[in-house]
Amino acid sequence: MGWQSRGELGWKPGDRMPHDTRERVMPKPGMHSGVETDEGLNLAMSQKAQPLYNAVKKFIAEEVEPATEEFYALGEGRADRWSYAPGQLEILEGLKAKARERGLWNFFLPDAATGEGLSNLDYAYIAVELGKNPLASESMNCAAPDTGNMEVLERVGTPEQKAKWLEPLLKGEIRSAYAMTEPDVASSDAKNIACLAELDGDEWVINGEKYYISGAGDPRCKIMIVMLLTSPDGPPSRKHSQILVPMDTPGVEIVGPMEVFGEDDAPHGHMHLRFNNVRVPKENILLGEGRGFEISQVRLGPGRIHHCMRSIGAAERALELMVRRGLTREAFGRPIARLGKNPELIAKARIEIEACRLMVLRAARAMDTLGNAEARVWVSAIKAMVPIRVCQIIDDAIQMHGATGVSQWTPLARMYASQRTLRLADGPDEVHWGVVARAETTRYEGESTPAKPTTYRGMFSGPS
Repeated sequence: MGWQSRGELGWKPGDRMPHDTRERVMPKPGMHSGVETDEGLNLAMSQKAQPLYNAVKKFIAEEVEPATEEFYALGEGRADRWSYAPGQLEILEGLKAKARERGLWNFFLPDAATGEGLSNLDYAYIAVELGKNPLASESMNCAAPDTGNMEVLERVGTPEQKAKWLEPLLKGEIRSAYAMTEPDVASSDAKNIACLAELDGDEWVINGEKYYISGAGDPRCKIMIVMLLTSPDGPPSRKHSQILVPMDTPGVEIVGPMEVFGEDDAPHGHMHLRFNNVRVPKENILLGEGRGFEISQVRLGPGRIHHCMRSIGAAERALELMVRRGLTREAFGRPIARLGKNPELIAKARIEIEACRLMVLRAARAMDTLGNAEARVWVSAIKAMVPIRVCQIIDDAIQMHGATGVSQWTPLARMYASQRTLRLADGPDEVHWGVVARAETTRYEGESTPAKPTTYRGMFSGPS
């Protein structure tokens, strides 16, 4: 923090003596949370959400976990990889029906009229539990990319758009995709997006390509929100728009799946799409022409924190598998959990999980108290931090398992691939490091004199 002398601040005899001969100057906003009055440190789940949280854990243990192995077993060796095998959707729909009956539905929406009315902080605790099982999120209608798309439609959709697309999504009747990333430009800088939409009378005509569009392979995917260049000559922040494009629109071509570490993730998929003179009504635009970046702030902030919430659950699952394996396998006359550096790996995993959990809870609290836009630095901080650390925890769990760790006998290989991919999805690590760094450097720009080396700066939030 910057410092000024008491005289510069108008201090006079009789005023409260500061701890030093100089008084702190309020820094520019960023992640720094201040000191004694920091409401952001209240990270407890609300009493209102506790029964719901307990019900979710019980539902996962009693209903979702027993169904998961059967679901994936049914899908092995199916004739059409881009469909579900007989019985798979029946299992999913059965879980969804039970979840709806118990009120375990649409937790992620803070509006009680459409969801459970949970704060981001309360949802963080629940999302951690959802992240421990691959079917849990969808069974309670909290799966990406639908969650982000529903939040966009709820906040900026017209009544007609909501009736046509939001309502069936809220009911879990259809699935959706979000199309932003392109193969020929660095999409980490969204201003590069080149897939073009031109207004022709009452229709948008779309041409270009997108790739790694998650969920677009699912036969239940009926609608996409597509980031498009609509005003090439406009100012940088107003060149792009987001437009609703039904999957069955003529000219929407699924070129094929993009693989992730050699897996196509069928039938969900991460698809390469080509738009060949795709025509949609001009009223399919969201919010208005040139407002694509505004919508991104609505969607990407919550989406990023939801990913990180679920990642904590994945890390918990990996640690559990690591410890159970380590205690039940022996080498050189001892359980492998007690050999070499393995105790240290177990301890580090627990410590890293708790550090990530606290950061995610802080980010959720910031979104609740400051709003999504003001909390963006916190969201970037966890997006940069959590996937990296969870990747390492899963990697250590794989190592503890030996060759079994990379086999189909454990979920660890797929979990690792998912977390490693998350370091690229919704903005690569480097983008988020940049956001946090920019917030820190901006706080001190323009200072006339450098602070003393002993001055604490940045995220330090304790008393001085």
